[in-house]
Amino acid sequence: MQSFSLQTEADTLALGARLAPILAAGDVIALTGGLGAGKTSLARGLIQSVLGPCEVPSPTYTLVQCYDLPGYELWHCDMYRLKQPEDGYELGFIDAFEEAVCLIEWPDKLGDLMPADALSIHIDFEGDGRIARLSGFGDRLG
Repeated sequence: MQSFSLQTEADTLALGARLAPILAAGDVIALTGGLGAGKTSLARGLIQSVLGPCEVPSPTYTLVQCYDLPGYELWHCDMYRLKQPEDGYELGFIDAFEEAVCLIEWPDKLGDLMPADALSIHIDFEGDGRIARLSGFGDRLG
């Protein structure tokens, strides 16, 4: 497990940007943390580091936002409003788990549909900042 201190939003964006070059189609990232912890900011940092300045809204109401990145499609998902895990089938997650990079906020809402080998990022509040704990990345981050 690796830990990163995130004292500012810029730190959170930078961590997201650091993830972009190590991801590949088929990677699923479980992104957990309380409301306002910085999950969407981390996703924004990842996406904007590749696509440049662009709008990266929270997918809270749409559930899924897709982005074409070089080498893979990225699905930024927010399962907070998912009623039951089986609804993930209707959204096309099973195919996306194999063909795209899926960055999933509130992954617990998918229950058993969430791949067991998902990479994990958990963001906790710590003092005036946050701490991000990454597991399942092995030495991919260097």
